[in-house]
Parts: sequence; C-alpha cells; structure tokens
Amino acid sequence: MTKQLHLNLFIHSRGHHEASWRHPDASPLPLTDIRYYTDLAERAEKGLFDSVFLADSLSLGEDAGQAARSWLEPVTSLTAMAMATERIGLIGTCSTSYTEPFNLARQFASLDHISNGRAGWNIVTSWSVPAANNYGDDTQISHAERYARAEEFMAVAKALWDSWGDGAVLDNRETGQYADMDKVRAIGHRGPHYAVKGPMNMPRPPQGWPVLVQAGSSDTGRDFAARHAEAVFTAHLERATAEEFYKDLKARVRKAGRREDQAIILPGFSPAIAGTEAEAVRYREELNALTDVEVGRRRLSGRFGGHDFSHLPLDTPLSPDDFPDPATVQAARSRTEVIVGMVRRERPTLRQLLATLAGARGHFIYAGTPEQVADFMQTWLQEGVADGFNLMPPVLPKMLDVFVAEVVPILQKRGLFRTEYTGKTLRDHYGLDRPSA
Repeated sequence: MTKQLHLNLFIHSRGHHEASWRHPDASPLPLTDIRYYTDLAERAEKGLFDSVFLADSLSLGEDAGQAARSWLEPVTSLTAMAMATERIGLIGTCSTSYTEPFNLARQFASLDHISNGRAGWNIVTSWSVPAANNYGDDTQISHAERYARAEEFMAVAKALWDSWGDGAVLDNRETGQYADMDKVRAIGHRGPHYAVKGPMNMPRPPQGWPVLVQAGSSDTGRDFAARHAEAVFTAHLERATAEEFYKDLKARVRKAGRREDQAIILPGFSPAIAGTEAEAVRYREELNALTDVEVGRRRLSGRFGGHDFSHLPLDTPLSPDDFPDPATVQAARSRTEVIVGMVRRERPTLRQLLATLAGARGHFIYAGTPEQVADFMQTWLQEGVADGFNLMPPVLPKMLDVFVAEVVPILQKRGLFRTEYTGKTLRDHYGLDRPSA
C-alpha cells in the first residue's frame, strides 16, 4: 500500500507570512472573532486534513503595534472549534513552564471528551523573559531547567490521565453505582517540581491521552520527543537538514524502545500557489513588499534571547560571527540553529535573511503550481524526509482554499491522501496506538 501523507493546518494570525494581515486576500475578521477559527477548521475538515493546530504566546510582543499577533487562548478556542466540526483533530499549545500539571491534564481531558477523541497537546517549554515576567519570575528559565521540569510534568500528566481505568464509569441507575472505585486511584506524585496526589476528577479521555505533539529540535528536545512525542512539528529551510532530522529522530525513537511509526514527523511547509510558477513567485514578492524590516530585526533579536542586531547593516553579507553561539542561547535554541546554519551556508544579507524569516519564521517556503507543490510533497514523503506536513499557508484563508481545491485532488489521484475519513479520533487519523491504562 502506498504510504499516505498526514496534513495538519497551522492556524497563525491571518497567515504565516509576516505581512499577511495587510494583504487584501486575508480574512477581514478580527483575530479575536471565534468565527475566524471555526471557519478555518471547517474548511480544513472539508479538505480531509488530519488536524488543525493553534500555537500560543504568553506575552505581548514588542512589535504588537505593527504585527497582528494578538489572538485567543488555544484550549478555549479549540473547544468552540470542536463544536463546529466532527472529525478533524484539534491540537493546542500549552506550556509546561507556566502551567500546573493538574490544570493542564483536566483541560485536555475535557477537550478530548468534548470532541469525542480529537484532542492533541503541543508540549512547549516557554523561554521568553517577557513570559517569565508575566508569571512572577524576573529571570529566564535555563534550557536545561525547562526540560527537567517538562520531564516531570509529563510523568504527572500521564499518571493523571491513567488514574481512571477504562470502564471505571458504570453509571448504573438501578444499583446506584456511578463508578467502580477499584479502577480509580491516586497517583501520589512528589518530585523536585511538583507534588500531586490525584486522582484526576474526571474519567479517562476517549483517546487515553491526548495526542502528544512536540516541536523542539535541539539535542535535548530531540531526546524529549523520542520519549514522549507522537507527532513532531519541525522547522527547516532546506531539504538536507530536514532529512537529517527525520533519520536522527526516528533512530532516537527506536532507541527509546518505541516503534518509529508512533512518532510522525511533520515539517513546516508554506507554499504560495498559483497557475504558473512566475505568478506564485510574484505573490511572495507582493507579500515581502509589505514587510517592515525593523519588525523583522526585533523578532530576530527575540529568537536569540534579546541579542542586539541593531548595528548590522541591511545589505552586507552576514557570517555566523554576527550571531551568538546557539549553544549559549537560552531561548528557542532549535530555531537559532536553523538560522545560523542558513547564514553559514548561504551568507545572505540581513535584508535577505529577514525576508526569508518573514515568509514563515524559519520554515520551508515555496512558490509554484499545484502540480509542483504536489510533486514536492510526494518527494519528501517517499524519500524519507517527512511523514506529512504542517501546512502553513502564507495568507489565510486564501492559500488554504487554493490548496484544498487544487493540490488535495492531485494527492488523492496519486493515492497519497485520503478520499474520506476512515477513523473518528486524531489517533485514528495519525495511525497511533491508544495507550493502555
């Protein structure tokens, strides 16, 4: 049987290009209007996508005056999206750094019950100083500390989801027994960061656990993903690094004692699609012309933990010496490695680098016809670079509609993508096992 693609729609602002919110093709709805999100989820479901995904930020960016980056909280939004859809998976970001395990386990268990088994949790370890300031911390949590805390967090969350056995709810009105309490147990966790007695105060989620998603690509992040992640979002600017990541992570999954098909890898992919390649390129250029280089410079600074890039001229080729060593950065280390790697290979100017990052923040950008987009995706799938894609349309809903109308039928005709939903849960769509209690 031909291997099939998995497709997740990453909903971000009015599209993934930095200037998408200014483009006439972008949705006119405010980013605080839930209809914007439910409409996109419905469109993706019509396209038979596996899932939709909402990211999150725990602070207001310094560029808030020039960028549309203030939107609704993910778990609340996904609950509304669950009521507007029937089959598509619903993935939301929640931080292990600034959330208590009991609260998070309840939220995602509730979302899984509400959606009848379609919930996924994107696990992040928050790194920004402004986020820390919003939670009473004056300093940034170190990279090592974030992951140490996340490891214990995962143990607690999984134990809470498993604290009710399958079949514990009897709901027997004749005998008066609602639950078999022999199948409900405290977890009695006490560790360096958390003390949680348990059990959780609701039955086990339909999927056992929500699907666990992760996006860290540092060495520590890869090991964390190998132990826990069932889907991995990853950012690459070129095929070579995407292929290396795929092979390395699958090997780590096997070393962790898991089957490699139980951790699907979905690199970010942001295609501009048009009738000809030249038209698609012009669409990208049209978006680039709307960007503000100083907004891009501030975002670059944020990626490197606040490093000052103001002295760098816009049109002089860069070198790795212009950047901090990614190993010393306590922010999003994996993304800094992607950026410095590109600078080392290509020696772009700062203006060129910022234009590339404006396209999708370090994910793979592309411009081509529907056939070319389908060819690209088929090649990466069949040559061991990806199990599918985290689709990041540059402008929403325009480029999602074009993808569903013109690319999906090509993939279906080639036998690379479903023609109907055959399962009901996100685990069904991704081909993942349900964890036993």
